[in-house]
Amino acid sequence: MVVLIVLGAVVDTFATSSLRWSVVGQYLFDARILQAAVVTLYLTAIAMVVGVGLGILLAVMRLSPNRVMAWVSWLYIWFFRGTPVLVQIFFWWNINTILPYLSIGIPFTHVMVQASTNTLVTPLLAAILGLGLNEAAYMAEIVRAGIISVDHGQTEAAQALGMRRSLVMRRIVLPQAMRVIVPPTGNETISMLKTTSLASIATVHELFFVQQDISNFNYKIIELVIVASLWYLAMSSVLTVFQYYIERHFARGSVRGLPPTPIQRLRRMLFQFHAAPPFGSAAEPDGEPWLPPAMPHSGM
Repeated sequence: MVVLIVLGAVVDTFATSSLRWSVVGQYLFDARILQAAVVTLYLTAIAMVVGVGLGILLAVMRLSPNRVMAWVSWLYIWFFRGTPVLVQIFFWWNINTILPYLSIGIPFTHVMVQASTNTLVTPLLAAILGLGLNEAAYMAEIVRAGIISVDHGQTEAAQALGMRRSLVMRRIVLPQAMRVIVPPTGNETISMLKTTSLASIATVHELFFVQQDISNFNYKIIELVIVASLWYLAMSSVLTVFQYYIERHFARGSVRGLPPTPIQRLRRMLFQFHAAPPFGSAAEPDGEPWLPPAMPHSGM
């Protein structure tokens, strides 16, 4: 009851406010908003590819018996987890102030390639570096948790069969660790989708930057924020569905029977007719065949 009252109050507030829903409908499928949503998805995908790939490498380094590699991985995770994503994007976007040119050459020769940092580090690249390198620190810990969740005895058994460490990691450990890695990775992907709004500081034309640019022109600030929020919510919902089915795929073998998917439940609810079981069938409660009610005895 309390929830309904609060919900009614919220709906009434929005209905009686000066909010113009017609503006929301006007810009919801605007070409600029649609293009910005595509850029947001592209930025999310590239940043997660960088984060996952580098995170796996850092996790393996962290678990390596080589102390130098383990310390390098720990320092990377410590630094990138300890600094804000916004600061990192801002750093890459303004790196030309301390490195005007990037040079690559062969030592003790005159062979050298030089290019302007301002040309190489575009707004999109600055956002990918800031988001991807930061995400790698978190993915390293997620992958490390998945790896150490696998029983060490399986690694020892594989090595006893003559398998190399890299082969054991690829064939034995990682496939089993995916059950632990996938759920938080899905959450990180959804979080990355929303974190891409920070790329607006590097003038990347993603969803938040474009809606802000439009609202600066027509002064419909809240309406455009609602448009962006609806698109973020829609894309997050789609990613949530993908995450559910990926988790279900990697859960095979760990449980006896997978629960039905939402589509299977809906199909069963709509199309399956539950008729009363016939007499003598095994579908009666408690698995017992139908028996007539017991007759009272005379006590003899």
